[in-house]
Amino acid sequence: MAQEHPNISLIKRLNPLDMASAIDLFADDVVFHYFNPKLPDLQGDYVGPAGIRQFFDAIGALSQGTFNVEPRAVTPVGDELVVVQTRNTMTFEGEPIAIDVMVVWRIVEGRITEVWDIPSAYTLAAA
Repeated sequence: MAQEHPNISLIKRLNPLDMASAIDLFADDVVFHYFNPKLPDLQGDYVGPAGIRQFFDAIGALSQGTFNVEPRAVTPVGDELVVVQTRNTMTFEGEPIAIDVMVVWRIVEGRITEVWDIPSAYTLAAA
């Protein structure tokens, strides 16, 4: 049986609904890049673990607590990057929606140092 890549094990410890439980996984100067022209108030860079918590608190509030992340695929790329495909579901403006998302995680010396979150902003998935 092949051993799981250590960066995949690290990513599996994350819970977007409880970021405080995994705060030790992030470098102090981690940067979370969020690109979504459909949500301009959330689009931008979030710095540090507190910034990442701020993002997830904001998307939780925007979705009235319905935001959920369902991982679909996790792929390590070398020893530094992990690419994760997810299906995110939530209620937005009273409508249930699903969005396919690609997240690229940079992990250096066992800590997350940078994240790129790229949703399929123009094509909603089947809910």
